[in-house]
Amino acid sequence: MTHLTIVIPAYNEEARIGRTIEETFRYLDQQPFESEVLVVNDGSRDDTKGVVARYRQVIGERLRILDNPGNRGKGYSVRSGMLSGQGEIILFFDADLATPLTEVRKVLAPIEEGRYDVVFGSRAIDRSLIGTRQSALREMIGRVGNLVQYIFSGLKFRDTQCGFKAFRHEAAQRVFRLQRIERFGFDPEVLFIARLQGWRLLEMAVRWNHVPGSKVSVIGTPIRTLFEVMTIRWNQLRGRYREGK
Repeated sequence: MTHLTIVIPAYNEEARIGRTIEETFRYLDQQPFESEVLVVNDGSRDDTKGVVARYRQVIGERLRILDNPGNRGKGYSVRSGMLSGQGEIILFFDADLATPLTEVRKVLAPIEEGRYDVVFGSRAIDRSLIGTRQSALREMIGRVGNLVQYIFSGLKFRDTQCGFKAFRHEAAQRVFRLQRIERFGFDPEVLFIARLQGWRLLEMAVRWNHVPGSKVSVIGTPIRTLFEVMTIRWNQLRGRYREGK
């Protein structure tokens, strides 16, 4: 069985997905385990799919591309990749490599050692690990957002939005089957579901750098995300996070 699956959601990433694939496989080829990479194309209007397809001709079956039915959102993309991954551990991260590949071992080791089932990166535990920072406005919005998600979800984590999360295979299958939020509010939702199901969760400090070129609106996206987070408790009350429902 493949040890590690890496899932990379991609929307209009033609300019940098090639470098991301190269760096990811450069890292993976130095590891003593079998691995695969799934790029989930979220209805890109540029040549993201074509770039990945050309790399696949060289790399082979270890690189796969999944196509969403149009632009469905990051949450939809991650769910698709996580449910398709064959690895014993499935890790998703962003195409901009804001969290460098050197941090992969940090989130894999606690799962490999049998101590945790879900390990996710955090920018808030040790801010000295942040290299290039976001603008003051983005940081302030992020902190307010984390407070709001705590109010509505009860998750006592300092950073639920960092796009660097690893799941044991069984945990990924059970959690992401129940995910309902398809855009940026999915991060706290999957952690909420994981906690409901009794999986062991660990928030891990990781290195992180703000990368220019974000497609996330500094105002619009946080507002939409907060509304999505508010639905988590409602979904629970409606029984939408019960397995078998």
